[in-house]
Amino acid sequence: MAFTFAAFCYILALVLSAVLIFFAIFHLIAFDELKTDYKNPIDQCASLNPLVLPEYFLHMLFTILFLFAFQLGSFLWNLPLVIYHVRRYMNRPVMSVPGLYDPTSIMNADELNRAQKEGWVKMGFYILSFFYYLYSMIYVLVQS
Repeated sequence: MAFTFAAFCYILALVLSAVLIFFAIFHLIAFDELKTDYKNPIDQCASLNPLVLPEYFLHMLFTILFLFAFQLGSFLWNLPLVIYHVRRYMNRPVMSVPGLYDPTSIMNADELNRAQKEGWVKMGFYILSFFYYLYSMIYVLVQS
């Protein structure tokens, strides 16, 4: 077994996808607290907005590393979500702080439902990605 750059990329993606799963779980819990009026929307958005850019950065980091390692299957698997993240951030509401969630509009039923659906889809994607990276890491380590 040889340790290659592709193996390093899969190990890093495996660890970072576990972090992204925790981010997605935190987002889902936060939106559920908003839906049940357990928390104030201003406080909740203040805790959610600082996590948006790190989530996007981590996901883009290992996507770019897959491109450099010529792991095109993994790169193409992650590319649609990267494009979605870029488009979502480019079309975000006008705010003075970085992030996506505006406290004045997050309590709209449509916005809250969309944010919850987005959280569930992202969590599903990150969980599937976790197992895909685990399999790919083992495959790359055994293959080389």
